[in-house]
Amino acid sequence: MTRKKDKDITTQAEAHLPTDWGTLIISAHTDDRGDYTPHLVLRHPDLDTNQPVLVRIHSECITGDVFHSQKCDCGQQLSESMKIVAQGNGVLVYLRQEGRGIGIINKLKAYKHQEDGLDTVAANEALGLESDYRKYDVAAEILKSLSISKVKLITNNPEKISSLKDHGIEVTQRIPLIIPPTESNAEYLKTKENIMGHLLSD
Repeated sequence: MTRKKDKDITTQAEAHLPTDWGTLIISAHTDDRGDYTPHLVLRHPDLDTNQPVLVRIHSECITGDVFHSQKCDCGQQLSESMKIVAQGNGVLVYLRQEGRGIGIINKLKAYKHQEDGLDTVAANEALGLESDYRKYDVAAEILKSLSISKVKLITNNPEKISSLKDHGIEVTQRIPLIIPPTESNAEYLKTKENIMGHLLSD
């Protein structure tokens, strides 16, 4: 259901990447140099690890990030995060755990259940799956490999905060990332807040 457990994560490759928000350094992180889906990091060239670093941990969402789906707020969150990271000399960790860890095929099956009226959590349960398989320990490991021990975390998800703390990363500040709801994702955002505990009212 989820990615295989990463063992000794190392940086396999990196390069400069010009983006709409300025040039960042992109790097691939995995324990297997032949991995087609490594975790990715975008970091500002002037990253200063001697002070708390602006960090966004973003889980892969092909439909939102790539195809600009309006069913979720993921694509908008990614764009806003990249802007914040570029302006604040920060880091974006892009974890390859599509569909909250169920993968794109199951995600599309869940979409079909949502078309029949189920919310995003109930749709997963209808497939015999949990609502969220994502893990953030690998993000902590990657941050440590970059000599980052204190972060200002860009998130609405308390689970990310507690997971980083559990793995030795100090979260000095939470920075909300609120995307205005649309007609297509309003119910999805309500489910994230009311059932999954995301902090969307700040």
